[in-house]
Amino acid sequence: MKLAQSSKLRIIVLGYIVRRPLGGGVFPTLQYALGLKQLGHEVWFFEDSEDFPCCYDPVRWVTDVDPTYGLRYAEDVLGKAGLGDRWTYYDAHTDQWLGPCASDALSICESADLVIAASGRLRPWTMQVPHRAYVDKDPLFAQVRHIQDVERRAVTAQYTSLFTYGMNIGEGGSQVPEDGFTWHGLSQPIVLDLWPATLPGSVEPGRFTTIMQWDAYDPVEFDGHTYGMKSASFSDYETLPSRIDAGLEMAVGGGVPKARLRELGWGIVDPLEVTKTPESYQDYIRGSLGEFTVAKHGYVLSRTGWFSERSMQYLASGRPVITQETGFSDWLPTGEGLLSFSDLDGAVGAIEDVLDRYDAHCRAARELAEEYFESGKVLRRMLALVDS
Repeated sequence: MKLAQSSKLRIIVLGYIVRRPLGGGVFPTLQYALGLKQLGHEVWFFEDSEDFPCCYDPVRWVTDVDPTYGLRYAEDVLGKAGLGDRWTYYDAHTDQWLGPCASDALSICESADLVIAASGRLRPWTMQVPHRAYVDKDPLFAQVRHIQDVERRAVTAQYTSLFTYGMNIGEGGSQVPEDGFTWHGLSQPIVLDLWPATLPGSVEPGRFTTIMQWDAYDPVEFDGHTYGMKSASFSDYETLPSRIDAGLEMAVGGGVPKARLRELGWGIVDPLEVTKTPESYQDYIRGSLGEFTVAKHGYVLSRTGWFSERSMQYLASGRPVITQETGFSDWLPTGEGLLSFSDLDGAVGAIEDVLDRYDAHCRAARELAEEYFESGKVLRRMLALVDS
């Protein structure tokens, strides 16, 4: 079957909501499901517990195997999204299917045309689906793992098509090592209806914000290079608050040196509070002048062409984005709505430009989202590449 030519496919989207019940973590999975539904396909959301404790509960402040909080959260989120009866959660720790379509999960897999691993893993029941697409959200690091870890490579080899947010991989512009797989560049699909663009009341007072992890995991060593996290990128920009006439704020976790950064003029807020619900996450973005952020050091050093799905959400909301260059300007226009920088002076100049021409940058931000990230365009292209 030619997937791109079919008006109605049965598609399973694998992702995380139960395991990571936070507003910022909902949208990367939800927008695949909703975008495909808007194209007329029959979409089901499947989640897997994995075989280790990974269910976060923000009330009990623990990560364990109990999905109770996450199941309630998923029920609320997916119900509001119109997918209230089209999801299930496989709990490997009790060997149970949970959620509204639990009793139909295996039969859905038997008749599905495509499974998309927006996050998650394959099990025997999804392995029988004829088309299996994997989405790499962590370019460079994923490819190095495939070279260094035979088991990780074998897991990825179970998919029939591979996609990556490293848009420059295989295009000659990146220094990502070849891992023997064929990767198709893909951006996160943005369902624009979820992100209405509104201008903030005024530029003053205001602050640029971002939501980030300081250190998501340890740096990776490969071929004489060390590829680090955002913490490794940030040191060159620590003094930025003293050079601009706008506030800079981070909702940041992961071992961040809060006291030192506050002394340097950075606003630091609790990311768990900001991202508690999808609504609080969206409100935080809309309440910002725009986004200022650095990228993972590994993305920058290897010029992956990666562009943040969170930054796409700022753009869709009509908020300009000022972000560290990863090679994304090879495929995305910059200068209006989206500005890149590679050093401190470039960051200062970009912020000054946005403040000087704020309304124009807001309009351009939304136009960029419509042109490059609209879910229908992204997902039609994805289906065509699955066929290839």
